[in-house]
Parts: sequence; structure tokens; C-alpha cells
Amino acid sequence: MDFHEVRDLALLDQLLTLIEDFTPVWQLLPPDTVDVDLTGSLAYFDDNPQHIARMIQIRALAVYGVRTTIGGGNTVQLATMAAAATAPGRVTIIAPTDAATAAFLRPRRVADLPGIGPATAKTLARYGISTIGELASTPATVLTRILGSAAGCQLHARACGDDPRPVTRTALVRSTGTSHTFARDELDAGEHRRALLGLADEFGLRLRIKGEVCRSLTLTVRYADGSTTTRSRALPEASHHSPVLAAAARDLYANLGLQRARVTQIAIRAEQPAAADSAHHQLQLGDTDDKAPRLEVVTDAARSRFGTHVIKPAALAEHHQETGHGSLPVSLSARGPWVS
Repeated sequence: MDFHEVRDLALLDQLLTLIEDFTPVWQLLPPDTVDVDLTGSLAYFDDNPQHIARMIQIRALAVYGVRTTIGGGNTVQLATMAAAATAPGRVTIIAPTDAATAAFLRPRRVADLPGIGPATAKTLARYGISTIGELASTPATVLTRILGSAAGCQLHARACGDDPRPVTRTALVRSTGTSHTFARDELDAGEHRRALLGLADEFGLRLRIKGEVCRSLTLTVRYADGSTTTRSRALPEASHHSPVLAAAARDLYANLGLQRARVTQIAIRAEQPAAADSAHHQLQLGDTDDKAPRLEVVTDAARSRFGTHVIKPAALAEHHQETGHGSLPVSLSARGPWVS
């Protein structure tokens, strides 16, 4: 399920409370996914997943003004993929049969399968495997030779619709971050990097104002087809300095190996931010360059007095765009059937 226009954790917490009216079994998967198991709900309400999904949609819109997009299937994977393939405000439920599962999965690109990134998709394409159906038809022994034992067996099982992962109840994870939504599908890698620079600059300022530091950074890239790629990296030491965050974000983006990808949104996020005064810093021997942190003190003071727009990185001077806010894809799932 996609919760559109979810802008803060308080609203997310309220939406999760709404979901608990139907089931207590939900799992928050940062940065923006929630899996929900509706197995017990189907028996308790003596209802079908299509109707339950509609009730959740109506309540979310009526109570919180949040428009939702819901997909469903009998595994977490099908629920997630159905949600990604569903038009905004609609519901897609994959029937819990082998025929329906195969009809949904087999025509889709291998890149649509969770666990397959651009590099793996490119490797499979060299062997003539471009759809999930072709992946499912390839013997697992062949895939293990191409991708390795663990990855080959796992992706073959997922291509056949086999995903035994359960939904495990988790707490609402405290995090902070920001996102940029492009006005159109953006192919230019330069624009992607400029967006990352702007996000890191804004994110660092937000952390410094709140007196917090970031221990690890998560980058999420959303594509025109609704799919996303997420990568995380621990920082050498906790920091709230924009240049440090920007460098980490650039490295994460470069490791994706994107080539003319149609990107609609880029987001960066810190999981479990910590208080700045509790962070430990490695002492440096010899001369150290503290010009950048000292400069940030001056620029932060100017921004607090005259507005955040008065000072920004030179690379953004001619490419200023408003930062947008992302949506929250939520997968509601049940072992017969799952809803996403």
C-alpha cells in the first residue's frame, strides 16, 4: 500500500494505528515500506482482501486526507510488486493461485523483482534473461553459476513466486531525512547529483539546528515505473556536516551504476540519529583543516537570520528547485491472500 503525501512520523504513526484496527501484525521497513499481514483479518471480518483494502483506503482518506494505493498477493513479494504496479488510488489483488501468480510475474522485467538491482539485471541480460518468466524457466543450477549459490537459488525461487518471509512486528523507527521530487522523469545524471548536493546541504542544516548527528546514511532512488533502489552506508564517524553527508550520498549513488535511469525522486535518510553532544570524534594528530566546519557556523547564522535560500552551494546557484516530499509504499500481506 502506498500512503501518498506522508510528510512526518507523527502522521505515519497515526496511519499505523488505523491499520491496527484491522491487524496488529505490521512491519516497518525503512525508508518507506510497511508490510502488513491480513491473515487473521480475513477470518475475523469474514471478508475478502479487496473489500478490506477499500475500507482502509476510505478511512485513510476520510480521517487523515491521505490517498492510498493498494496491491495484494499471497506473499510479501507479490504484495510489494502489486503495489508498485498499481495506479495511484487503485487496488490490485493477485489471486492466491499458481496461475494468477505466474500470469502476474512472468511478463515483467527481471529488474522488477525485489533483490535484483541494475548490475544483476545487466548480468542476466548478457545471458538472454530479461523477464521474470525467463528467469523462472532457467534451471537454478545455471543461475548459481551466473550469480553465485545463495543469490541464484533465492532469485530463482522468487521468480517462481516462492517467498517464505513472514511479517514480524516492529516498532516505529525514529529517523529523519529529506527528499527531492523531479518535475519530470529525469535522465540526466548531473541533475541527480545536483539534487543529492541540495539534499545533503538541507539535511546537514536540519541536523545542526536540531543538535543531532548522523551515524549512517540511507539513499533511496525511485524510478518512473514505481520501483525503488535503497542503499545504506555507515559513516566513518557520526557527523552533521553537509560536505561529509554529500560525499557519502555521492558514493552511494555512484555504486548504483545507473545509466540513463528515469528517476522521479531521490531521498536521503538517517536512521536513529543521535544527539550531537553524545557523539564521539576521533582525535587528529598534526594539522587539521577545520575551515569547512567554521564556515558552516557562519552560513548557519546567516540562514537563521535571512532564510535558508540566501546561501547555498555554487553548483546549485543555477539549478534551484523546491524539495518535494515522498510517499510511503506500504505492503499489506497475508498468507492467503496478502495485501500490499
